[in-house]
Amino acid sequence: MRVLVMGGTRFIGVYLTKLLIEQGHEVVLFNRGNRPAPVEGVPTIVGDRTDADSLKTQLAGESFDAVFDNNGRELSDTQPLIEIFGDKLQHFVYVSSAGVYLKSDQMPHIEGDAVDPKSRHKGKFETEAYLQAQGVPFTSVRPVYIYGPQNYNPLEQWFFDRVVRDRPVPIPGNGMHLTQLGHVQDLAAAMAAVLGNETAIGQIYNISGEKAVTFDGLARACATAAGKDPDGLKIVHYDPKDFDFGKAKAFPMRVQHFFTAIDKAQAELGWAPTYDLVTGLKDSFQNDYLASGRDKAEVDFAVDDMILGA
Repeated sequence: MRVLVMGGTRFIGVYLTKLLIEQGHEVVLFNRGNRPAPVEGVPTIVGDRTDADSLKTQLAGESFDAVFDNNGRELSDTQPLIEIFGDKLQHFVYVSSAGVYLKSDQMPHIEGDAVDPKSRHKGKFETEAYLQAQGVPFTSVRPVYIYGPQNYNPLEQWFFDRVVRDRPVPIPGNGMHLTQLGHVQDLAAAMAAVLGNETAIGQIYNISGEKAVTFDGLARACATAAGKDPDGLKIVHYDPKDFDFGKAKAFPMRVQHFFTAIDKAQAELGWAPTYDLVTGLKDSFQNDYLASGRDKAEVDFAVDDMILGA
């Protein structure tokens, strides 16, 4: 297939682009041109997707079998693509988020669960609803927390920063909230498995790792990945309501149970995660955290010190 990847030079797009090319697809990237293509020679259309008129002008003469929309956050980001290609595509693959789900007493989240109209990700489910209403042959994937090398969301990095410096790890609540991480390579594999799969047309899939993990368990897994003794890790629990952090972010995850079932994707896509949590964190630690010199960088622990001082 001839495939357009929106983005393609950061995180998910890097893994996806490499995988699609390995599978023999003709890939074209659309991005701002600030970073090199992950595979030499991949054609790139340089532009700003938030400028709808310019986007339509640049893509008007192009023809694609499929589009991967990796970085659309609002309906207005994606709508111009559908206006250009909607009736000509075999497949439109959209990266949504499990953050759209309404907080629930019953877990894990499954694909039919209610969505939260006040979610900061509401643009994602509005886009999903639009794609369905327009009759676009779409598939949407809903990751939970994505991790792995090149992650620009400081998730595992937040834990590594403390672990490698032998600092206490301040964790909100009692440390027993269950959350879920999925390795970026597994996400890319699921997205590639969607392409051309008739069963996936019109479907939404949760994509993440197989198991949920507690906040304390995640801290210990990060210690193990970094070559530290997890039993020697000092974890300090605190009540976030006791502090005024201002605009500072004290913890990189939402303080609630937050995990999904991935059975549907496994059954219908012939896909399964290949990374367990510790193996994936080791990949991130060795091939990103240490490789980038983050272990030697200066880190601002002012918020930590506020918590620990109390």
